[in-house]
Amino acid sequence: MNGPVNVIIVTDGDQVAQKTVETAARNIGARCISASAGNPTKLNGEQLLQLIKQAAHDPVVVMLDDRGFHGQGKGESILAYLARHPDIRILGALAVASNTGATEGAHVDFSIDCRGKLVEGPVDKLGRAYGTRGQTLNGDTVEVLDRLNLPVVIGIGDVGKMNGADDYTTGAPLTTRALREIIRRSGYRESRCN
Repeated sequence: MNGPVNVIIVTDGDQVAQKTVETAARNIGARCISASAGNPTKLNGEQLLQLIKQAAHDPVVVMLDDRGFHGQGKGESILAYLARHPDIRILGALAVASNTGATEGAHVDFSIDCRGKLVEGPVDKLGRAYGTRGQTLNGDTVEVLDRLNLPVVIGIGDVGKMNGADDYTTGAPLTTRALREIIRRSGYRESRCN
């Protein structure tokens, strides 16, 4: 690929999230780096960078997970590394809510709720909207997002779950919608990926 690789970040990486993100990436014609999954993420920034650069085409979807670590964990450190790297252009991030308490959280541009609706402000782990636009979404791999000045950050409940609303066996509809919104709002030409 010529120029920076276009990347979408998903801040979750457990087994259910992996199957869901793989399905959603296929739905939008993106590449998913399955090796980026893990709870926590097993790769380091340089290893993930090399896998991203080897992808057949972009956008490339990667999963980053801190496994509930308070403060900047491994997933967030890799995210910061990628965001600063000249060979990567992050289109946006899917900020996944969790029950992790005592975190700074992250501000989102909007969220996808458990019914697939766009809502202002954050959602909880079950995909239920709460609060208003200025409030933060709580999650274990999201605290670094506010410092990275990404083009778009979308909140979502627990990827692949939300009481079955985002199940990968039914096409991961909520994650798919969120990825499409990131592409549309980031300025990336959707015609390039389906």
